[in-house]
Amino acid sequence: MTWQEELKENICTVAQLKEYIDLSPDEEQHLREVMEIHPMSITRYYMSLIDKNDPSDPIRKMAVPSVEELNLLGTYDTSGEQENTKMPGLQHKYQQTALILATSRCAMYCRHCFRKRLVGLPTEEILRRFNDAVKYIEKHEEINNVLITGGDPFVLGTDVIAEFLDKLSTIPHLDFIRFGSRVPVTFPDRILEDEELLDLLKTNTEQSKRVYVVTQFNHPREITKKSADAIDALMCSDVVVNNQTVLLHGVNDKPEILAELQNKLVGIGVNPYYVFQCRPVKRVKSHFQVPLYKGYEIVEDAKKKLNGHSKRFKYIMSHQTGKIEIVGIMDEYIYFKYHQAKDYDDIGKFFKRKLNKTAGWLDELD
Repeated sequence: MTWQEELKENICTVAQLKEYIDLSPDEEQHLREVMEIHPMSITRYYMSLIDKNDPSDPIRKMAVPSVEELNLLGTYDTSGEQENTKMPGLQHKYQQTALILATSRCAMYCRHCFRKRLVGLPTEEILRRFNDAVKYIEKHEEINNVLITGGDPFVLGTDVIAEFLDKLSTIPHLDFIRFGSRVPVTFPDRILEDEELLDLLKTNTEQSKRVYVVTQFNHPREITKKSADAIDALMCSDVVVNNQTVLLHGVNDKPEILAELQNKLVGIGVNPYYVFQCRPVKRVKSHFQVPLYKGYEIVEDAKKKLNGHSKRFKYIMSHQTGKIEIVGIMDEYIYFKYHQAKDYDDIGKFFKRKLNKTAGWLDELD
């Protein structure tokens, strides 16, 4: 079975899901309601990681819809992506980085996804004309890197990925190209079974532009022999692999879990990059977001269990105004710093807000 054929075997219906885990009649009804709005798709590999006897299993929480997704608290575009869209599928928020939304599909639809408004759904936000995006990037010499994301670009055919690399690699002011992908976590066979993809990535780095993959491991149990092999295959293809973890209630919001994750990532050669504050996304915020106050404590307690390499990440809030580092708490204030900013002059600025122990986002602080 090819990786494309395997994806067609994903668990996408309640009937298929019931073959793997038990559902009460109420759960089944709620799942149907949620899936009418935000579809479910779980690879058989990722389903095998779920403890079917544990309703609170953290892997299950990231993959299986829940009744809490009917909670409408929050908004769908928390980081101002639409206002930074220059053409369908191309965003330019930070001066040096262009972001391409290459697809609305993923190998698995994560329930905490911050692009819930588009992933798995028909949308006008996806790239329609790649050549127009290339022309825009060519004209903006301040752009030194491109992030290809979605959805997940690694569910696209290798020939499509080759076209992206071929055209972007001719732009002289680009230093490197990134792919944002959770495929190494949710569907490692996509990487392990496609030598053509691995050869493509290796050749591009050797002959043209360096290729990075930014992935998202959120729990230590996602680091399996197969996912570690996929990471190793990428590294053997000269790909640099970084990880962005999302701090999620009920998944990794304990210092010992977060520390174990970061240590294991370094152990398989992945660079910890960011730990993201969960965004206040509609149908996500109510059951996944941890308050900033508690999040800071979790991150700092986790760092006490980490070595220098595994604590290189920053605790970041991806706000409409920029990527804001949560720096510290002291004397009833919480302190922040603009790690990256939409307004170039804000980069590096340090500021504080009055502490509110229930606030989960900057806009909730005085």
